[in-house]
Amino acid sequence: MTTTTFPLASISIDEAKEKQFSLIDCMCKEFKGLELLDLGDLGVKSPYNKPETTLKVEKVLARYFGTESAVLIRGAGTGALRYGFAACVGTQRNVLVHTAPVYSTTESTFEMMQIHTVPVDFHDTEACRKACQSSDLDFILIQTTRQMLSDHYDLNKVIMNFKSSCNLPIIVDDNYAVMKIAKIGVECGADLSCFSTFKLLGPEGIGAVVGKKIYCDKINKINYSGGSQVQGFEALEVLRGMVYAPVSLAIQAEVGEECCKRLNNHELPGVKSAFLANAQSKVLLVEFEEEIAERVLFFAQQLGAAPHPVGAESKYEIVPMFYRVSGTFLKADITLKKRMIRINPMRSGSITVMRILSESMELVKKEGESCS
Repeated sequence: MTTTTFPLASISIDEAKEKQFSLIDCMCKEFKGLELLDLGDLGVKSPYNKPETTLKVEKVLARYFGTESAVLIRGAGTGALRYGFAACVGTQRNVLVHTAPVYSTTESTFEMMQIHTVPVDFHDTEACRKACQSSDLDFILIQTTRQMLSDHYDLNKVIMNFKSSCNLPIIVDDNYAVMKIAKIGVECGADLSCFSTFKLLGPEGIGAVVGKKIYCDKINKINYSGGSQVQGFEALEVLRGMVYAPVSLAIQAEVGEECCKRLNNHELPGVKSAFLANAQSKVLLVEFEEEIAERVLFFAQQLGAAPHPVGAESKYEIVPMFYRVSGTFLKADITLKKRMIRINPMRSGSITVMRILSESMELVKKEGESCS
């Protein structure tokens, strides 16, 4: 396994504060003060066939990300991508993707929609130029976070390369990246960015698509039924979560960096190395000298660590998460399952993360001694 990873650059706490302030400023430009102290309206108000509060929240998101339009949909990040695909897919039913394992829910969506993938290495500029000029393609999908540990392509450069080479719509899967990095897909020139607001301390099951009006209008046309509409109170919850997300996520990134540094300074015997990687959230990957990963995870849960994600950084995820490495990474190297874990600090500090890891490893050691 490579010992080099290329995590996305996290914004600083000061930069996160600016994102918070910018979002609130956008809210003030679209809402009256009393409206933000309300719970919002319900139903399919004419002429937009959705709650007026939801429409205003969508305008806030479009203003904040500097796009023409935005749509809130049900189905979280997966649903956002599905509607994005539906708005862009044509008669060829082919999508250009990075040569890497496709994220599992995206792969399921492709199968469901009978969309076929055409892989190209996003690190190879010339190959991308040639591939996107094919007449057999309907759109391009770029995943902001890493699909393999070795991925290091620059999102902005990849988008600019495609934009200068073809006229295909570009959809960016920005799940696990929004409010963590300086710019997401649409802010780099993509046509659509899709993401889950549940991952941004928002309500369960609500996703967002931001980008060009032509595609957002198509989504609204497809998603017209009353039962499919995101209600006013849910839309306001989206904003409330997003206000607090950037600073919280910046603190989380700082904790991960501190733990990584301490582990690589050999603070805990038995840890071979530690890396920061986007898998899919930016997490701490801990590689052990022995194949003890599964038992460490067992004991970590007993010591208070969350054993699995809920929404991956949702409002419910407070204690640190100790979990297996991502399924996407395991597709690339199945041996990681026995010797590596991922840790997301969530809202905890380094003292908690390091204590649980240390005590879990000690319990594994004692278990081995008792069995010998």
